[in-house]
Amino acid sequence: MNSREPLRTGTTQTVRAAMTLRDMIIGGRLEPDQRYTETQLAEMLSMSRTPIRAALQRLTDEGLLSPITAGGYMVRQFLPSEISEAIELRGMIEGFCVRLLAERGTAADAIDRIAGISDRIAALLAKEDFARTDLPIYERLNAEFHQGLVNATESSLLIQEAARANGRPFASASALVGMYESDRAARQHLLIGQDHHRIVVEAIRQRQGARAEAIMREHARLSQHNLSRAMATSGTLDQIRGAALIRQPDEATG
Repeated sequence: MNSREPLRTGTTQTVRAAMTLRDMIIGGRLEPDQRYTETQLAEMLSMSRTPIRAALQRLTDEGLLSPITAGGYMVRQFLPSEISEAIELRGMIEGFCVRLLAERGTAADAIDRIAGISDRIAALLAKEDFARTDLPIYERLNAEFHQGLVNATESSLLIQEAARANGRPFASASALVGMYESDRAARQHLLIGQDHHRIVVEAIRQRQGARAEAIMREHARLSQHNLSRAMATSGTLDQIRGAALIRQPDEATG
């Protein structure tokens, strides 16, 4: 048992380093177009270089960082088209998951738990005094709903790939839900998403695989709509955490 402790400790440090660096990138503390080295980041985080090196490789795999030929790393920026592709990929994976659940069947208690989360979201959105302060609760429940669908497949491969897709910048199901300038606009948009949740659960229970998959892929396109709206509306993009990572199309050739 003791022989495994260094491995377990090293893994924990890598996870902590990756989480901290990811938060620093999204939060703007690490800026695009700046060069960062292992040594520099290790000093910033007061950690050894080994977990930093592993964390940097993980964030490179996620697409947040790009290695520099001369050494070091640079924070990437993303064109809206790249983000849109990542969202579409997430929708494809989740769509495949719900199709499997419908066609292969799943334990009744598993789908009941997912339906219960959907009911809690519906109750939240039904509040007469729904406000932007309710969005963090929605985001948590929404993440639980999506993760519940993936977990119900009991496929380690699909769980891993869904996590990878959700880890890409702005691609997760809740990444762009908080960008509305009014409570009413947010609520109306989220009600559409909640209707998708209800229909997906219904399709799984009725063993309608193609229907479940189509709805889940359409559901992901709500995030694409959010992105398009943010890019087209003055001041709206600034409401998205990590907006500095989004490169305007006309900047791509600059």
